[in-house]
Amino acid sequence: MQRTIDQKKFSELESAIHTYVRPDTFPLAIRVMKKGEVLPDRIKRPMNDLGTKFSICQGITMARRYGWSLAMDREDISCPIAKIAFGFEEELDYYKQGNLTDGMYTKTCDLGSKTEASIPKFSKEEAGTVLMAPLSRANFDPEVIVVYGNSAQVMRMVAAALYNTGGEISSTFTARADCADIVIKTMRTDKSQVILPCYGDRVFGQTHDHEMAFTIPYSLVDDFIEGLQGTHKGGVRYPIPTFLQYEAKYPATYQKLNKMFEVE
Repeated sequence: MQRTIDQKKFSELESAIHTYVRPDTFPLAIRVMKKGEVLPDRIKRPMNDLGTKFSICQGITMARRYGWSLAMDREDISCPIAKIAFGFEEELDYYKQGNLTDGMYTKTCDLGSKTEASIPKFSKEEAGTVLMAPLSRANFDPEVIVVYGNSAQVMRMVAAALYNTGGEISSTFTARADCADIVIKTMRTDKSQVILPCYGDRVFGQTHDHEMAFTIPYSLVDDFIEGLQGTHKGGVRYPIPTFLQYEAKYPATYQKLNKMFEVE
């Protein structure tokens, strides 16, 4: 598969994110390969190249922390929830009934079935190898950009995403399967998403307690870049420029000493 992205736009996006958001880890490009597409060069396959299977959240962390380019298909994925969400396995009754959430995430199976039904899912026909790589190293045309950061950095990106539209960003949270929110939900809605890392992302992907994530559909990258630039010019910035132009209130003994200075 030949790289078809706009090199200039790709560089502008990476520069804007590093300038205005300053994330601690690499922003990532993500694509779900379509049938007939050829795997890009210089990309690691977990089973072939590393000899083991991973969860998708582990792959995302490897890509954003190690700087690796990864391709994950059915045989590379260990997480049963991701296998179903990404269309690699059938949604069996045992899963649909809520058995994986029963007593852990929900009080009963019946309640768990509602949680499982809410997770975004690809059909078997939509399933494809998931590609992920740092923006500067991706040699494929991305569909989703994901950036991990703290809540202030995510707020900064929300402001940028709304610069040309106004309004609000609507996101939903279940504490489960954030990989599906990052990839599937962003692709389905073609809208940016605020991502609350799930429990598995924290346990297996080792995402830190302070981290959240934000996704941008690649179709909206031009507006997002303009939004980062425009909101920065307007005064919405990171690091947050805390207001410091006030006179501090000191303890009584400090104030007494200041009074003594005035007498002298």
